Amino acid sequence: MSAAEIISGTLSTAGRLDKALAEATGFSRERIKTLIGDEAVRLDDAPARSPSLKVIAGTHFTIALPAPAPLDVEPQDIPLAVVFEDDHLIVVDKPAGMVVHPAAGNRDGTLVNALLHHCGGRLSGINGVARPGIVHRIDKDTSGLLVVAKTDAAHEGLARQFADHSIHRRYLAVCAGHPNPSEGTIDARLGRSDRDRKKMDVLLADARRGKRAVTHYRTLQRLDHAALLECRLETGRTHQVRVHCLSIGHPLLGDPVYGRTPKALRPLLSDLGFARQALHAAELGFIHPVTGETVQFRAEMPPDMRELIDETTR
Repeated sequence: MSAAEIISGTLSTAGRLDKALAEATGFSRERIKTLIGDEAVRLDDAPARSPSLKVIAGTHFTIALPAPAPLDVEPQDIPLAVVFEDDHLIVVDKPAGMVVHPAAGNRDGTLVNALLHHCGGRLSGINGVARPGIVHRIDKDTSGLLVVAKTDAAHEGLARQFADHSIHRRYLAVCAGHPNPSEGTIDARLGRSDRDRKKMDVLLADARRGKRAVTHYRTLQRLDHAALLECRLETGRTHQVRVHCLSIGHPLLGDPVYGRTPKALRPLLSDLGFARQALHAAELGFIHPVTGETVQFRAEMPPDMRELIDETTR
C-alpha cells in the first residue's frame, strides 16, 4: 500500500487499540478498524493485528494513511453563504433543504458538490471519497453553520475536537408546547430505534447500547402553543436535538420524522408551507486546528423560522 501521509504519536490512554487510537487521532473507530485491517497501523514499529488488542498508555504508533481514491463527485456552481474561509478550512451557512454530502438518491446538488467548485477541488481527502472535507454534519432540513476541512491537518484537528466534545454548538429550535421546567439538561443515550432502524431513539434501559448524548436547553420565548429554545450541545449525536426534545414531550415544529404538531398550529404551518424541523445551527466555535486561535461564528435565523416565530408570538 502506498501512503499519502504518515502520522505518528503516543497513545494517552490504555485499553482497546481502536478506542485508544480514535482518541489519539480524532478518527472514528470504524476508520481505525479499516486502517488496521489494511495493515496501515504499527505499534512501537510492529504491525498492529487486531482492533481489540489491549494497549498501554505511552505506546508509540504510526499510521500510513492511504492516498484518497479518485473522487466520483462532480463540482457544481451552487451559491454558498461563506461565513469564513482561509487556506485550511471553510465555514458555511447551509440552507435548509441542502444535503451535506452525496449518497444514494442525492448524487448532486449537495454541499460537497458546491464546495468542490468553490474550493477548486481542494478539500481534505482523509475521510475517503464519499465525504471529502466533511468533519460533521447537520441534517438536510436543518439550517445553519458547518465547518469543512480543506487540508488533512485541519481535518485531523477538527475531528479531534469533535471527538472530545470541545466544540461550541448553539442551536435555535421551535418546539411544540412549553417545557416545564423552562430550562434544564437532557442526558439520555441515543441509538437506532428498535421499531424503525431509520430513526433514532432514547435508550434508557441498557447503558451498553447507543451513545451518551447531552443537550442543555433554555426557553428564550414563549409562543402560542410553542416555544423558542436555545439548545447547547455537549455531544453531537445524529438527530440529537430532535430526539431529545421529543423525549421530554416537546418535539420540534414541522419535524416530518419526530414531530407531533399541536392541533391548534396545524393550519398555520400548512399556510406557511413550513414542512421541515424548526432547527437552526446558530453558533459554532472551536480552536483553529492550524493557527491555534479560538474562533466563533454566528448565523442569523433564516426567514422561514423567523416568520414561524412571528406568527406564533403570543
